[in-house]
Amino acid sequence: MSEKKHILEIYPADILQSGSTSGSYILVMYEPVSKISIPILIGEHEAQAIILAKENIAMRRPLTHQLLCNICREFSLEIINVTIDKFNEGIFYTTITISDGTGEPRRIDSRTSDAIAIALTWRVPIYITTEVLAETGIKNADMDNDSTDDTDVEQPTLEELEEQLQQLLEDEEYEKAAEIQAKIDEMKGK
Repeated sequence: MSEKKHILEIYPADILQSGSTSGSYILVMYEPVSKISIPILIGEHEAQAIILAKENIAMRRPLTHQLLCNICREFSLEIINVTIDKFNEGIFYTTITISDGTGEPRRIDSRTSDAIAIALTWRVPIYITTEVLAETGIKNADMDNDSTDDTDVEQPTLEELEEQLQQLLEDEEYEKAAEIQAKIDEMKGK
């Protein structure tokens, strides 16, 4: 009989370019109660998928995480949550909990970056075990404070931002498009 693990909900806080490895990024997950950040090394394509999912940007054709969500919808499967439940030799191990509504939910092994993109697309909670949080987390009391001050910079108009967004999507520059989409949402009060 396996013992029940304690889990906490975490949220994507930021994606930063890794200074150590070209083409890699650091996904920073955040646990708000303890103010602990969890840095996860991911690839460029995975960073792009997570940004698009987080900002709810629709693509002309589905990316891999969107494809899985579409398959789940088509077959009436429900994605319940994602859990980062193990850390071993520098690798995070994550499961996606899926239900068909008829029996016990199933836990499917996944790469952490894919699971997070799926969770953001499906809008389900992302959890981490307290053991993994204790092993990989970094205490950061300033995560709740946004220290950027743009008051001295002239801001583009909503129309200019929407034009930029369309151009970036046409050019398939999804990371920049996600940043512009976030600014548009902020201006619209979303």
